[in-house]
Amino acid sequence: MKKFVVFVVLGILAACARPAWADEESLRAIIADLQARVEALEKKAAAQEARIQDQHKCFLEQEKTINNQEKNLQDYKATVEALDQRLHRQEPSAIEIGRGLEIGAGATVIVQGANNANAGAGEDRADASYSADVTLAKEFESVNGRAFVHLEAGTGDGLEDNLALYSNVNRDADNNNDVHLTEAWYEQGSCHDRLAVTFGKLDPTVYFDTNGAANDETTQFLGRIFRNNPVIEFPDNTLGVRLAYMPKEWVEFNVGVFDANADWEKVGDEAFCAGQATFKPKVFGRQGNYRVLGWYNDLPHTSWLTPTNDKEPAFGFALSFDQMVADEVMLFCRYGWQDPRVYNPSLTATGDRIFSLEQSWSAGVQFEGGLWGRENDVLGFAVGQAIASGDYKKSDSALAAKSEGHLEAYYNIHLNDHLSISPDFQYIWNPFGQDVVGNTDPVCVWGLRSQIDF
Repeated sequence: MKKFVVFVVLGILAACARPAWADEESLRAIIADLQARVEALEKKAAAQEARIQDQHKCFLEQEKTINNQEKNLQDYKATVEALDQRLHRQEPSAIEIGRGLEIGAGATVIVQGANNANAGAGEDRADASYSADVTLAKEFESVNGRAFVHLEAGTGDGLEDNLALYSNVNRDADNNNDVHLTEAWYEQGSCHDRLAVTFGKLDPTVYFDTNGAANDETTQFLGRIFRNNPVIEFPDNTLGVRLAYMPKEWVEFNVGVFDANADWEKVGDEAFCAGQATFKPKVFGRQGNYRVLGWYNDLPHTSWLTPTNDKEPAFGFALSFDQMVADEVMLFCRYGWQDPRVYNPSLTATGDRIFSLEQSWSAGVQFEGGLWGRENDVLGFAVGQAIASGDYKKSDSALAAKSEGHLEAYYNIHLNDHLSISPDFQYIWNPFGQDVVGNTDPVCVWGLRSQIDF
C-alpha cells in the first residue's frame, strides 16, 4: 500500500506540473501503467501470504508427527523395560545354565628330527605327533564351586620310540587315536578361597612340581626333564583328591592322594601321596615362587641289590623355584632326589630297558619378547642332568650309568591370537648313561612345534 500511495502522489504532482510537452493522453497512460503495477504487486503479496500460511500449516503437521513419534518411543521403552523385568524374574533357563561356562580347544603339531636315533640302528630320522584338547569349565558362583572336564586325543610317539634316554624329548606325544577323558573333577572353595578341595580324575602335575617358566609342553620346553622332575614317580591321570590351604597370600600348602597305578582297582591299597609348600616372596619387588615337595609311592618296588625284596615303597623330595629378575626375564631351577635302592619294574626306557634315577637337576632362563619389540614372543634356554641310581650301577658291573645331560632352546613366535610356532633344539649327551650297546654318541634333535588355539 505504501508503494500505491507513492505512485498516486507522483501522479498528482505530474498532473499539477503540466509540463509543456505532456498532454492528457500521456497522463492517462502513466496512471494506467501505475495501476497495473500496483495490482501486480498486490497479487504477489497475496501469493506470498498464502505460501506462508501453507508453510505454517506444514510446520504444525510436522510438529504433530514428531510428538506422535516421541510418544511411540516412550511407549516402546516402557514395553522393553517391562519385558526385561519379566525376564529377570523367570526361573533359570538354558541361557542361565550357560552362564559361567568356559569352553577351550587347542591342537599341537610337532615335527622332530634326530641325528642319532639310538634305540635302533642310530640312523637319522624325522617323526611327527599331534594332540588335540577340548576343555569345559563351569563356575558355580552361588556355592563357590567349579567343575572341569578335559578331553584329549592324539597320534604319534614322535621320536620317543626311537630314542633310548633316561628322559625323553617330546612330553606332548600322545599316541592314542581315541578321544579319552584326561581330567574330570569338582573343586569346592571355602573360607574366602583360602581353602579348596578338589576330587575326581586329576593330573597330579597340575598341583605339584609346577614352575612358571617350565611347565607347559605346548608353549615352553618340550623335553620331559624340563616339564617335570624325572625323579618324581607321578602316576598317570587318575582318581585322586587334593587339599589346598593358603593362610596368607605369600604361602600355600597342597596335599594330595592319588591311585598310584591309575587302574581304579582296590582304591587305597596302593597310593601316591604328595605334600608341597609354596612360598611366594617378592625379592627386590619382583615375584618369586619357591616350592618344596615330598612324595611317597607304595606301589611294589624291587630292590636293586636284593631282587627278592619286590614289595618295597619309594619316596623322595624335590624343589622347584622360579623368580622374576627383570620385567621380562625369569630364572628357574629344579632339583630332586629319590630312594636309590629300589626301582619300579613298570617304568622303563624305550626297548624295555630297566633303570632308575637317584637325582635330577635343571636350570634355565625365560625371556619375554618385549625386550626386542615382540611382546608376545618367548625365548627359553635350559640345561639339566638325569643322574642314575648308585645301586642301579652296582647291580651290573658292565653298566657305565653316566649322568645323562640335556640342553634345550626354543623360541615361541606369536603369529596371532590363535597360532604360534616354536623352533626347538635339544642336545643330549651320555644318552641312557652310554649304556646302549654300540652307540654312545650324543643326540641332536631339531624340532618345530605349532600351537593352534580356538
